[in-house]
Amino acid sequence: MKKNQAAIGFIFVTLLIDVIGLGIIIPVIPALIMELTGKGESEAAPIGGWLLTTYAVVQFFCAPIIGGISDRFGRRPVLLASLLGFGLDYLFLAFAPTIGWLFVGRFIAGIMGASFTTAGAYIADISQDPAERGKNFGLMGAAFGLGFVLGPMFGGLLGSLGPRVPFIAAAGLSLVNFIYGWFILPESLKAENVRNFDWKRANPLGTLKQLYSYPVVAGLMTALGFLYVAVHSVQSNWSFYTIHKFKWTSFDIGISLGVIGLATALVQGLLIRWINPKLGQNRSVYFGLGFYAAGFTLFAFATQGWMMYAFTLIYCLGGIAGPALQGVMSGVVPPNAQGELQGGFGSLMSLTSIFGPAIMSNLFGFFSSPGAPIYFPGAALMLGAFLTLISTLMARYTLKKTAAT
Repeated sequence: MKKNQAAIGFIFVTLLIDVIGLGIIIPVIPALIMELTGKGESEAAPIGGWLLTTYAVVQFFCAPIIGGISDRFGRRPVLLASLLGFGLDYLFLAFAPTIGWLFVGRFIAGIMGASFTTAGAYIADISQDPAERGKNFGLMGAAFGLGFVLGPMFGGLLGSLGPRVPFIAAAGLSLVNFIYGWFILPESLKAENVRNFDWKRANPLGTLKQLYSYPVVAGLMTALGFLYVAVHSVQSNWSFYTIHKFKWTSFDIGISLGVIGLATALVQGLLIRWINPKLGQNRSVYFGLGFYAAGFTLFAFATQGWMMYAFTLIYCLGGIAGPALQGVMSGVVPPNAQGELQGGFGSLMSLTSIFGPAIMSNLFGFFSSPGAPIYFPGAALMLGAFLTLISTLMARYTLKKTAAT
């Protein structure tokens, strides 16, 4: 038990440093795009969406390959390679002379961006007790949340020195994380759970086809697909939305994302360890998705900047759904396919990220432009709320059907 707790601590710190590096650059992405293009936020937002889409397309094809490789050769080498890849990506972004170089950097990150996918498999390896699995997956969300407390706040401060400075800092953090993992991170995959690499399964369609052979996984991954698209109404548009509607600076954006990160860390690192056992996995899913839908709606109709802070807690309470869904699915997949499952999550997230950022950022750009038939910058957020309701119905149908069998 102590050995497992130590391993979870290692993976938590690894993810934390990685997310800090990612969070540092978010507040200044709009400024860098506008600097390179000379466009305003309504015109720059779709470009930001296409950058995310580029990453997602590459990740869609690479995530199952990486998941399969981690089932064959272990989690440790894959995690280390991904951290090194992120460091190179941030350097490309830091010194990019044109928009085209930003896309090159996103392409590299898409190939190597496997830290969360492989970390999920790592946690599954060391979480033999089903009751502990959801709690341990919650620590991934806590690392993500805490990283987004520190990252965007540092990014907002460093952004005052120039839009490229945070990218250099992010590259440094990724490389430090690589060195940390090289010396500290142990391997989690047991020899008896090593699985031969199979190209028929190590591709997006093959991985999803294999996972969809489990009825519970099929239904809940479909529900997750709708949710993954929905969250891009926030992830892809937060900076552009708040700049346009409330005239926020990069510092303001960094502080707001830090608050979101803190709320996420508290929900997934502390609250979830108490509330999920109380509610049970099924009700945790329903309550979490309900909070997400309410948060999207409130964000869409916020009229003053302080409201975005007030509504953040409601939105972040939605985080109790994700670990519960992962816990259910991980429990029905055999130990030698946990990397494949996490690769499937990565492929699904990437597939939805191909369409999600483009849909949401263009929807924001259209309804916030001067020529819009109806001026409503929150249109993308309302679409997010609608998709979350669909996700809730799909999850409820699947879980009720499973309970009846």
